[in-house]
Parts: sequence; structure tokens; C-alpha cells
Amino acid sequence: MKILIIENEVYLAQSIATKLSELGHICEMCTSTRDAIKSNDYDVVLLSTNINGQDFNPVIETFKKSIIILMVSYISNDTVSKPLAAGAKDYILKPFMIEELIRKINHYQDYEKLKKKNEAYEKYLTHTFSSFADVHDFENIEFPFFISSSFQKYSDSFAFEYAKRKNLPIYFISLSDPKAFSEIEANSSNGIFYIIDFQLLKKSDRKALFELLENKKAIISSTDKIEDVGYEVLEIKSETNIFNQGEILPIEDYVKFIVLNYQHKLPDTELSKKLGISRKSLWEKRKKYDIVKKK
Repeated sequence: MKILIIENEVYLAQSIATKLSELGHICEMCTSTRDAIKSNDYDVVLLSTNINGQDFNPVIETFKKSIIILMVSYISNDTVSKPLAAGAKDYILKPFMIEELIRKINHYQDYEKLKKKNEAYEKYLTHTFSSFADVHDFENIEFPFFISSSFQKYSDSFAFEYAKRKNLPIYFISLSDPKAFSEIEANSSNGIFYIIDFQLLKKSDRKALFELLENKKAIISSTDKIEDVGYEVLEIKSETNIFNQGEILPIEDYVKFIVLNYQHKLPDTELSKKLGISRKSLWEKRKKYDIVKKK
């Protein structure tokens, strides 16, 4: 990592830089905040708040995308509270062990990686499920809640949307995993258990599963019809029946499905090209299937 050390005690700054450099980090030092804000290309900024007469807000604003750790000699509103409120991540009290500083740096580096990864996953899930968006009643659900759909993504969309609306963590478990039961038993979280592949579970094992899920919030999905469970079952059907198992889809039905689901994403020129037909044929397909293209 590239680390900037803002410290007017030169000996201390050099000592920190030497130890961090030995661990493979690239360190630069400066003794004033004015020199520090000339560049913002740093992963970590170690900012001493004991530099008299210096305004730290421009530094924090300049390096708001970096991990800013305050190095303080005493804790006060000016040295800790205000800088943390402005965007600094944490503080460490002088004198400190270099190992403790490294631990803080590694912690926030891991946090930033997880944050970016989570943002990417959220964006991907939103994009993936946008085609399956539907209006459901998320307020009156009694657990365990069952979903039957021949297309798995319909169930996935429902479960992830519910967890998002309720601001709860979601735990994904497949009943195809031999360790599924032990994983459910070991997890006592108050989050949402999203359990798939219910169609693979033997009827003789259902009672054991229901006992494990007692007092837990569980959404259970199956790609087969769910019968005789004694709980509410939501059936989500594909209007085109394109994903029904055991069927070979006729070409005309396939074309109809593609036009219905992709005409709002692709221009007609590209859509007709992907289907291997002319724009005129595409227009004729819409007329034949009574498909209205929304403007």
C-alpha cells in the first residue's frame, strides 16, 4: 500500500515509515497539512492531530477515499471527535506499538475491500433480478414461507428483495449440501434463511427440517410443486412457461419470450439481429403476438 505520514515529529515519522517499509509498504512523509494536500494518491493516511495551528478538515476532505487514521497524544473534541465526524476512520493514542497500528490498517483495508465487493454484488443482484420484478405482499409473511417456481430466479428475486426491504442479513443454504442441516442448526442469527432445492428433500426428512427452522425466519423454495407441508405456499409462474422443466420450447414461443423480455433493453436493430430475423419480421412478430412496445 501507499501510505502518507503527516507528522511534525520527524523522528517518529521516520520510525513509522521504516517499520512499514520493511513490511512492503511505500511510505511518504510531510510535516504540514498544506504539503499533504498537494496529492491524494494514497491508500492510507496517518494524520497527527498534534500539529499546532493546522486545519485538518482540508486533509480529511482531500483524502476522503483513503483510510485516515489519526495519531493523537490526548483525546479531545478537536483531536478525535471532530476529525472522526469529518470522515477519518479511527485513531491511535501515542505512544503506540507499531503492531497495533498495522492491525488497524489491515482491518480497514479488509473493510474497504468487503465494502466494494458488497457494492458489486448488490449491483449485480439488482441487475439480475430486474427482469423478474413483481409486486408481492412482503408485510404479511408467516415463517417458514414456501415458494414454488419452475424458474429458480423468481424465488431468488423474492427472497433477496424481502431481506433488502427488511434490512436483514440473508443466509443461503442448498438442501443438496449434505451439511445443510448442521449449518442451519449452528446458525442462531435473526437473519433470513433462504433455503433452496426443497424438491430434493425426502418427505421423511421434512419434520427434522421444520424443527430446525422453528423460531427462525426461513424462505424455502422448490422448482417442483409443493404439497402437504401445512404452511403457506406462494406459486410464481412464468407467463411464457419457458422454463418449465421437461419441456422443449417451440421456436415461436422462444421468440415471443425474447421479444417480451428484451425489447425494453435492446434497440430493434440489435434485437432482430440477435434473433436472426429482419426488423420487418420483428414488427410482424409483435403484431402476431399482440405485443405492444412501450415507449
